[in-house]
Amino acid sequence: MRKFFKHLLPNRESIHQIRWLQPVHHWLVHPNLWHLHRRSVAGGVAVGLFCGLIPGPLQMLTAALLAVLFRVNFPVALFSTLYTNPFTIVPLYLLAYEIGAFALGNGAAHNVPAFPDWQWHDGYAPIWNWLLQLGQPLLIGMPLLALGLALTGYVAVRLAWRAMVVWKWRRRQRR
Repeated sequence: MRKFFKHLLPNRESIHQIRWLQPVHHWLVHPNLWHLHRRSVAGGVAVGLFCGLIPGPLQMLTAALLAVLFRVNFPVALFSTLYTNPFTIVPLYLLAYEIGAFALGNGAAHNVPAFPDWQWHDGYAPIWNWLLQLGQPLLIGMPLLALGLALTGYVAVRLAWRAMVVWKWRRRQRR
């Protein structure tokens, strides 16, 4: 699988030749940003899962900045933000609300406000008001859920990578 993706990823020279990246190309040439190894990929997944819960179009921008800062796989970090979409964002926010309510110690006392009866011509005001009603439990639950997803993703990739290496060793040993 690594060989399959290796030819799709850009190398240092191709990044250096993109003219509009000249002001920041010195940040993008670190080898960990483009190589596929267990620490870089696991870190990229963790960054992407953490940034996926950021509202709006800032997910990929934040994932890109954190990938460069932590020197983890850049494309993997960007790609793994895509788990949030119009179908998954409301359940994830409700889960974050429940986690926040549990962390505050009043999980059973809070009732989740009903999602508004919303039509496209209403604009986003009803949804914004619904989010404001969620309040403090959501603000506490979002970072907790993001950290939990990032940690779970990191550990899952590291374990899966290790299992794949052991499987290949055993297969090679049998031959």
